[in-house]
Amino acid sequence: MTSLVWPSGGRHLWPSGSSSASQSHARGHLVHAATGVLTVHTVRGTSIVPAERVAWTPAGTPHRHTAHGDTDMRIVFLPPSLARRIPDRPAVFLASALAREVLLALTGPHRHDGTVPGHSPSARIRLLRVLIDELRETRGQPLFLPEPQDDRLRAVARLLSDDPADGSPLTELGRKAGAGARTLSRLLHDEFGMTFYEWRTQLRVHHALVLLADGHDVTRTAHACGWANPSSFIAAFTKITGSTPGAYRADRRNTAPEC
Repeated sequence: MTSLVWPSGGRHLWPSGSSSASQSHARGHLVHAATGVLTVHTVRGTSIVPAERVAWTPAGTPHRHTAHGDTDMRIVFLPPSLARRIPDRPAVFLASALAREVLLALTGPHRHDGTVPGHSPSARIRLLRVLIDELRETRGQPLFLPEPQDDRLRAVARLLSDDPADGSPLTELGRKAGAGARTLSRLLHDEFGMTFYEWRTQLRVHHALVLLADGHDVTRTAHACGWANPSSFIAAFTKITGSTPGAYRADRRNTAPEC
C-alpha cells in the first residue's frame, strides 16, 4: 500500500484485498474511491463505495476499510462547521461529476506542508463548501447495509452473508436462528423499516458489488448471489445502485485521473 497523508486528508493506493485496522478520527471524513471499490465497516453497518459514491463517517466513529480491486482511496476531513451539515450517522451519497472533480482536486498533489499548489486556505474552504452543497443535493444512496442489533437478526445475517445464494424462506432461517418468522419480520420492520425480501435483496446486491469489483462476470455474480437468471439480477441491481452490473463492472476498469 502507498499512502500520502496530510492534515486535511490523504490518498491511499491499495492492492485488491487490502484492509485497514479499526480506527477513529477526531474529525468526520468523506471517503471516495477514484478507482476500485471500498467497503467501510462500522458498528452501525457496512457501506459500499464504488467510484460514483462518497461515504461519510462521523467524528469518533470506529471504522475500517477494505479494498476490492486495486483501489485509489481519497480522504477529505471536514471542519466541524461543515460536518454539521451532514447527517451524524454513516451515510453514502451519490457523487455528481462536480463533486467528483472537487474531491480529486482536494486530494491531488500536495506540498510537504499539506497545502495544494494553487489553492489558498480560503480557496480550499470554498471547494469544501461546494462539495457539501453537491452532496446535500443528492439523497443518501441505499449502499449502506445496517448491522442488526438483535442477536436473532444477526444470526440470520451471518447465514445469508456466508451464502448469499441461500433461498431458504424466513421460516427456515428463523428455525436456525432460534426465532419465528413473525418475530423476525417485526424486528426487520422495527430496525430497518424493510421487509425480509427487501433486506435480503439489499444484502445480495452488496455482495454482488464486491464480486463484480473483483472481476467476476455478470452471470457468475448473479448465480453466486441467489438470482436464477441474469435479467432478474440486472433489474434488482439497477434499482438499488442506479447502474447496470455491466456498466458498473466497466467503470471499475477505468483508470483514475493523475491528480
